[in-house]
Amino acid sequence: MVQTSNLHFIVIDDSKLDCFIAEKIIRNSGGIDSIKSFLQAKEALQYIATARPEDVAHTIVMVDIQMPVMNGFEFVEAFEKFSPEIKKNYTLYVISSSINDNDLNRVQNYSSVKQFINKPLTNNSLIQLLENPI
Repeated sequence: MVQTSNLHFIVIDDSKLDCFIAEKIIRNSGGIDSIKSFLQAKEALQYIATARPEDVAHTIVMVDIQMPVMNGFEFVEAFEKFSPEIKKNYTLYVISSSINDNDLNRVQNYSSVKQFINKPLTNNSLIQLLENPI
C-alpha cells in the first residue's frame, strides 16, 4: 500500500467537473490530510503565498495547463518566483488533456514541475504519483 499520511493536495482547474473527479479519486486513496480546489490559478497562488507552513507541509499541487485568466504555465512561472522556504513545501504536477508536443516539452523546462499527468486523473496515475510524491 502507498503511504499517504501527512499529504495535502491542491487541485487547480477551471472545470468544476475535473476538480470533482480529482478530489474523489484523491479522497478514495485514503490517508490524505486535506484537499483544496481552486477554479482560478491566481487564487491558488494567493493561498500558497499566505498559507502557514505547518498547514501545507508536503503539498502536492495539480495544475491544469489550459485555463482562462492565468493558465498553468503562468501559474508555474509565478510559483517559481516564490522563496525557497515556500517552494520546499510543494511538489507541482501539470495535468492536462493536451497531447501537444510543445506543451510536453515546455513542462520539462520548469524545475518546479515534477511530472506531466494526462487528464483526467485516474486511480493508476494517482498511485504512481503517491509512490514517490515529494
